[in-house]
Amino acid sequence: MGKEHAMAERSLAKKLWYDAIRVVARLTGVCLFRIRVFGRENWPTEGGGLVCPNHQSFLDPLLVGLTCERRLNFLARGSLFKFLPFRLLISSLDAIPVEREKSGLAGLKETLKRLKRGELVLIFPEGTRTSDGELQPLKGGFIPMARRGGVPIIPVAVDGAFDAWPRTAKFPRRSVIHIRIAPPISAQMIQDLSDEELLEELERRLEAAFSAIRVTRQRT
Repeated sequence: MGKEHAMAERSLAKKLWYDAIRVVARLTGVCLFRIRVFGRENWPTEGGGLVCPNHQSFLDPLLVGLTCERRLNFLARGSLFKFLPFRLLISSLDAIPVEREKSGLAGLKETLKRLKRGELVLIFPEGTRTSDGELQPLKGGFIPMARRGGVPIIPVAVDGAFDAWPRTAKFPRRSVIHIRIAPPISAQMIQDLSDEELLEELERRLEAAFSAIRVTRQRT
């Protein structure tokens, strides 16, 4: 029911556009970044989920999206919507604007709406892109969404995207990128853990997945 309702929300043109972008992203990823993906079996095949990757570059939403056969929604800061061409692009890919200067309530409501109708929503628990390629401390902004949405959290580790497009570079460059989808934190576990314990659990799973792909990248 939720999945059928979610699909009905979008026009055929929008669905085809998203699929086309994913195909282009996959081809580009293989050619320019020699992308390798691990743990695809950990993607939930149905129902809502909060996707929580580490944040290395502007490429991250596309990189994570190309690893999943399902459509991903993602949160984006409001300032990214000010430039018209970019606003049209990210809006067509289901970006949810979040106004950091304000309460962000509208973004939270829209996120919960999409989670409850059985969709996947991507949020960066670190809050901002890394300045050195390493994992950053997690912030708790994702916790109310996961609890109120009643959905699992899917940790995703990305490594190599920082080398491809660091914060100091204007354009991306060739690199090797590895991505690992870690086992989800179930909705039941989310309810059983305290906020501090949930942060620690997500951090533990991200660190384990990140360490694993850091090793595989070094061997390529």
